[in-house]
Amino acid sequence: MAQLNCPPCTPCAAVCIEHQPTQTREIVKKKNFPKRRRYLYKLQEIRKKPNLIRWGHETSYENPFHVHKDPPPACAEDIELKTSPVGLPASEPPSYLPQRDGNSDVHPLARPMGPIGPWATGRIDWGALSGQTGTRPVVDRYSITRYSVDEWRQRNADTIDACASTAMKSEKVERDSKNTIIRTYAITDKNQANCTESLHARAKTIDDMKSDLQRAIKAMQDEISTLEEQRRRLKQSLAVLRMPEAIASECLERRTGRPDTELIRDRPEEELIREMSLIAEIRAILLKTLSEIEAQQVQNRAARQRMEFDWSDKKMAHENDAINCNLTNKSTITLFRPGATRCPNEQSTEIYWEKFSRETLAMCTDCRKQSEQLRGTLDAILTNAARDLRSQADRVERALADRITCMEEVRQKLEIDLRSTLQHLADTEIQIDKLKVAIRNMDHAMKVVLTRLDNRNQRPRVENCRDQSQALLIAEVKSIEEGLSAMNAQLKQEEEVKNELIMRRSELEKEIMMKRRTIAIDRDRCQFLRTHFPSATALSGY
Repeated sequence: MAQLNCPPCTPCAAVCIEHQPTQTREIVKKKNFPKRRRYLYKLQEIRKKPNLIRWGHETSYENPFHVHKDPPPACAEDIELKTSPVGLPASEPPSYLPQRDGNSDVHPLARPMGPIGPWATGRIDWGALSGQTGTRPVVDRYSITRYSVDEWRQRNADTIDACASTAMKSEKVERDSKNTIIRTYAITDKNQANCTESLHARAKTIDDMKSDLQRAIKAMQDEISTLEEQRRRLKQSLAVLRMPEAIASECLERRTGRPDTELIRDRPEEELIREMSLIAEIRAILLKTLSEIEAQQVQNRAARQRMEFDWSDKKMAHENDAINCNLTNKSTITLFRPGATRCPNEQSTEIYWEKFSRETLAMCTDCRKQSEQLRGTLDAILTNAARDLRSQADRVERALADRITCMEEVRQKLEIDLRSTLQHLADTEIQIDKLKVAIRNMDHAMKVVLTRLDNRNQRPRVENCRDQSQALLIAEVKSIEEGLSAMNAQLKQEEEVKNELIMRRSELEKEIMMKRRTIAIDRDRCQFLRTHFPSATALSGY
């Protein structure tokens, strides 16, 4: 029994001539019909002898690289093929395909499309080419038509042929894909195993060098500790000297945050600047006196720091390679990293790496051998420095206390003025409301006098005279208008006073806020920091 090689999901499996049984293929060749009509006879043979075709199950459905969530489609025996849906004989093509007497392979259209008949001849009125099919549509009285039935059938045949060729191409591409996947996976696995072995060897080399550096660091640390025993007082003095400098610089930095007009150069500012200058001078004297001791100690620390940096870099490199050695295709932390294959400009070579590591160890050994015990007497310098620093610190604290007291007095005075301003503002608002009510109440009197005047103007003929009552009514209107103008002017003045009071209130609130911030900086931060100022004993190095 013949087997098909197309996958069951391919829609062309039933009509693909290249995969049909030998008997069916020979029948098609004997007919010697055009290529577009061959599938018709294949369908007829399938219908007559359905047992000749079975769907194959050895295709991509069982491919390990192809996952199907649904079962394969039904076999050809379960599919009903209708070669003649309109009742034509089995030897004739279906009605939706080109007919034998309707077209040919070279000229698919046997007859051009024209008007339907004399009863619907249509009317063409837009050009000389109006009656040619494909150039302009044929217009009848009842409809407009662009294509004929033969053209529609030919398009159906072209679509079906295209599906068949695409199915054949799909099978070829699937076979090539399987072979490519197997070959690529084998090469990738081999290269990955080689890289893993290389990473293991490199990680061991780094670990050995890291162990040597760790032993050298410990030896240098012991040497530094021994040298520190001989110059304990100087080192302690320099360490304690950093605290007054940090306190003074912190106070200066905090005072630069004073708002707006409070950013002034007052006495605490000047004393803090003098303190910073004094600390710098003391440090310069100490460094100049102990230049030889400090130079040796700097060399020791530099050697140790270089080894520590090198050890840290090697530790990170070892951890990085350890992670890389443990990475597999099933790891959950792998990502696409664009540009990872580029070599950075700062990347070193393996020879330079080994040379740098050996030079670091050699420098550490030389520095440790050259290390000597250095001593010096610093009693007078350290005592004088401690006395000067302590005296300057007292002057700074007194200046801060005086400044805080002055700011508190100003703040209290401004708060009193603010309460007074708020009271005046409340009174002004009440008076404005009273004026507005009085102005509205004057409308009643104005309505009365205007109504009277209007009623008197309705008097007949000679009775409509300008008597004394008329003059008094007009004078009343004038008096009311003058009163309204005066009250409106007073209302405007009250509004201006109110706006000015609001402005003064804002200014006072702003000033009080700035004073409070300044007090908080000087008292809550600067004075608090000054309480941590070291004593004279600590500044002497004890």
